[in-house]
Amino acid sequence: MKKVRLSGIAYESLVNGPGLRRVFFTQGCKHNCKGCFNPETHDFEGGEEFDIDSLIEDVKNNPMIKGVTFSGGDPLEQGESFAYMAKRFKEIGLNIWVFTGYKFEYILENLDKISGWRELIENIDILVDGRFEEALKNDNLKFKGSSNQRIIDVKSSLMEKKVNLLEF
Repeated sequence: MKKVRLSGIAYESLVNGPGLRRVFFTQGCKHNCKGCFNPETHDFEGGEEFDIDSLIEDVKNNPMIKGVTFSGGDPLEQGESFAYMAKRFKEIGLNIWVFTGYKFEYILENLDKISGWRELIENIDILVDGRFEEALKNDNLKFKGSSNQRIIDVKSSLMEKKVNLLEF
């Protein structure tokens, strides 16, 4: 049985990416950004373990869900688990967003060094990258908390070997 440690789930969200989404808030984050929106997700021992296949089946059973979002904590800290989830969600045609404190360039440098990262990145659509910077916080930004964070089209960025940003 495959497991993932989560701090919570938003079963129907309209604010963590476009359309009606299921949001999985991961447990565990090394970034500890000052002013973090979810500081309770930093402790790697917190939250609760869930059976991944049950989570996937529950999403499949809701035809209103158009996408899933992995937020945090930081999903890349559980790369293998989220890679498995992303692959299964792609198979059923869902749009996948990931929020991470890691920069896209760092992720690319470590795709084959950190377990699960390559498969995760290859199965997601959008990556919101970069640490939250309290001094750059802007409540008017859509889908990100501070102006240094980027919304990246992962598929085109991988194909073109350059960062392709999206604006909302």
